[in-house]
Amino acid sequence: MGYSIAIDGPAGAGKSTIAKRIAKSLSFVYVDTGAMYRAIALHLIRQGVPPGDSDLIGKVCQEADITIRYQDREQQVLLNAENVTGLIRTEEVGNMASASSVNPKVRLKLVELQRALAAGADVVMDGRDIGTYVLPDAFLKIYLTASVKTRANRRYLELQKKGIPCDLAQITVDIEERDHRDMTREFAPLKQAEDAVLVDTSSMNIEEVADQILKLYEEKRAKL
Repeated sequence: MGYSIAIDGPAGAGKSTIAKRIAKSLSFVYVDTGAMYRAIALHLIRQGVPPGDSDLIGKVCQEADITIRYQDREQQVLLNAENVTGLIRTEEVGNMASASSVNPKVRLKLVELQRALAAGADVVMDGRDIGTYVLPDAFLKIYLTASVKTRANRRYLELQKKGIPCDLAQITVDIEERDHRDMTREFAPLKQAEDAVLVDTSSMNIEEVADQILKLYEEKRAKL
């Protein structure tokens, strides 16, 4: 059993960016669980499944074969043997992922794979329920958050930089709605694990956040 760092938090908190940096610093494997949910969401969109049709989501998600491979220690996500890593970061896919991830059949389909990855390597895993449900025994748990305004601005600038048309007001609404869905879903809702360290990144840059988490990890390792 390897060391595992669980990073949870709401949409736009910077979990993936920070998790990748931590994994690189420690030579751990980065496991982007959100990308797995986005891959299933892409499959649902392609099949024309409405976000609100829970029964159909539960049925159609079983047709999605999600596999993971690593290239230069970075995760590549395959959907039915197609590498979709570059296709799953749109707002449409993100909104479908948030809507469909509340479905227990979707979550159960992916949790087994996520736990197997953690059992076989030192990992940094980010998502909504890693410390509370997927890896309840993770060596270090972080709850990463920021204000809605900060998260919306970050997402807006990210999309602008990529040349993707976007509207700040709509992004803000989407984030607020996604937070509500994630925090109120019946199965494994988003919440801070009792033994997780809260890190509010509203007034911190990437380097400061990464340094703080690395410090927490080293301090905990030193106590063993």
